[in-house]
Amino acid sequence: MKIEIATNLAIAFQALKVNKLRSSLTMLGIIIGVAAVITMIAVGGGAQARVKAQISSLGSNLMIIIPGSLLQSGVRLGTGNAQTLTEDDANAILREIPEVAYAAPISRGGGQIISSSNNWGTTIYGVNPDFFEAREWPLASGRMFEYAEIAGAGKVVILGQTVANQLFGSEDPIDQQVRIKGVPFTVIGITEKKGQSMQGQDQDDGVFVPLSTGRRRIFGEAMGRIARVGSVAVKVQDGNDMKITEQKIAELLRQRHRTQIGAEDDFTIRNLTEILEAQEAASKVMSALLAAVASVSLLVGGIGIMNIMLVSVTERTREIGLRMAIGAKGRDILEQFLVEAMTLATLGGLIGILLGFLASELIAILAGWAIQLSLVSIILAVGFSAAIGIFFGFYPAKKAAMMQPIQALRYE
Repeated sequence: MKIEIATNLAIAFQALKVNKLRSSLTMLGIIIGVAAVITMIAVGGGAQARVKAQISSLGSNLMIIIPGSLLQSGVRLGTGNAQTLTEDDANAILREIPEVAYAAPISRGGGQIISSSNNWGTTIYGVNPDFFEAREWPLASGRMFEYAEIAGAGKVVILGQTVANQLFGSEDPIDQQVRIKGVPFTVIGITEKKGQSMQGQDQDDGVFVPLSTGRRRIFGEAMGRIARVGSVAVKVQDGNDMKITEQKIAELLRQRHRTQIGAEDDFTIRNLTEILEAQEAASKVMSALLAAVASVSLLVGGIGIMNIMLVSVTERTREIGLRMAIGAKGRDILEQFLVEAMTLATLGGLIGILLGFLASELIAILAGWAIQLSLVSIILAVGFSAAIGIFFGFYPAKKAAMMQPIQALRYE
């Protein structure tokens, strides 16, 4: 059996050598199709991996509540301009909605952070430890805020990785002094690296102080008196429906803010996990569509193989008759032409994989897109191209195997 396969392969390669240009053009459809499939799968896999990384960086089951729009002199200033959220709202959400694991109030502003020899403009967040739990954002080094520092507006700060690198470089920032808006702070911790958000913002470019500290010492006394916050990060416990929990939070806030029936809410709830999952689903659909379009080239390539094999059978009719006359059976002829068709398709598939790999790397370099090549996709591409050779080569091979030796020998 091994000898027969080796013989058929030798015959197949000899037939390809005799008609090099025709064989190359026949394989072109398979080459383009496999290359396109490999490229699309790589780009699509990279897009899905990036979305998953963004979901991971945000934290699972996360919602962000922000204030609603502000109407001033008949002009709507857009979402987030009104000051309608308070610490009490966050406490009420955590207390009255059992599905909520954490509800962390957040105040936010900007400012210059100054160390002994460097300075850096960044975002300043007033938070409590629940914020880091909600965001699933542990510390790389140092410690978290203590109760006394939260209650007494302690002058302590946790730095994001980007800020720590800009201010201290390779030096350990823990227990070092920095100044924020003229106020001295002691660095007590460094967050782990988060990377970019889904908007492309560097999440590590920020510093974190206790919420009370931010309100009293950085953001101004007015904010301290009214206890307003810029947003609330809500983490829902695993196993609970995000949409239902979102509705419960909205109903609670409407009651607390005394929103009239039919009136517009003075807050907005953004389900970040839902948004990113929608992006992931969209990227999967797009990848599937692109792969389907690319697969059309494989189908066209398969039809090309069938066409050229029919031509080959016709051209080699006398050869087929001669082989049958000296003892070859129909099964032998069938195997011979099937091996030729499969060889054409497999060679085209292998070349297509190489071109697909090069195209994926080129896209990654020129467009800056992430790609993700997988061994499974390569194996599937080779297997699919070989299957195309068998499928589209079967009819010509069967036609050759059914020939009558005498009629084949008489063929002109």
